[in-house]
Amino acid sequence: MLEGEKGIHTDFRENMTYGEYLNLDSILSSQKRLSNHHDEMLFIIIHQVSELWMKLILHELTASIKAINEGSLQPAFKMLARVSNIQTQIIHAWDVLSTLTPAEYLEFRDKLGQASGFQSYQYRLIEFALGYKSQHILKIYEQDKKIHDTLVAAFHAPSIYDVSIKALARAGFAVNPELLDRDFSETYSGDPTVAEAWKKVYLHVDKHWELYQLAEKLVDIEDWLQQWRFRHMKTVERIIGFKVGTGGSSGVDYLRKVLDHRFFPELWDLRTEL
Repeated sequence: MLEGEKGIHTDFRENMTYGEYLNLDSILSSQKRLSNHHDEMLFIIIHQVSELWMKLILHELTASIKAINEGSLQPAFKMLARVSNIQTQIIHAWDVLSTLTPAEYLEFRDKLGQASGFQSYQYRLIEFALGYKSQHILKIYEQDKKIHDTLVAAFHAPSIYDVSIKALARAGFAVNPELLDRDFSETYSGDPTVAEAWKKVYLHVDKHWELYQLAEKLVDIEDWLQQWRFRHMKTVERIIGFKVGTGGSSGVDYLRKVLDHRFFPELWDLRTEL
């Protein structure tokens, strides 16, 4: 016992412990290597930790979409700032994984079978929440009804940019009314009325301060997501080169293509327009 710390609890026969609260027995027993190779532990933990961070991202994104849709922008800003900070943690995870060399990965890669990060349903839910909707992706999850139903619901739900466009309309901007009740399963590609609305927000920041803050929070999230994608691509290239992914994707070539997608096009275009 530390001297002077007489109040520290040591009897937990009838009280909940730290490990019990966090369900650590379950968490720490979930790293089951399929090979005897030392570095497979690294591979498993990095991906499990990333999935935990993605769970928190979804928790914050879902709540922020609801808040923006209800006109409560200030609470959404806190949630979105948290998302951006979480994204930095996931990006740094690639730095740890990149310590895995090609020779080391080859020692256990065949044990993965067709399992791949490409199949991460939480990552797809994040894409859907940000507005990137890919229907063909849904087929991957048909074997699990609960996950598939969750993805289908998110696929048809408005994204954070859809509710942000509604916020522009609520503020009196002349937004194309067809955008407010469109088919949200279609990936948004841009609209001149939205571009004009955001331009006015940036030209009159003092008058539209909350919308300006919202726009910058969205730019932060897309910026960090693209940096995450880039680090993912370079880590994959560093470890397996241009091999086909375990899940059947084209690997680096696929990851390079998705870098071209923009979630919030008008917010990037106005940088040139201003």
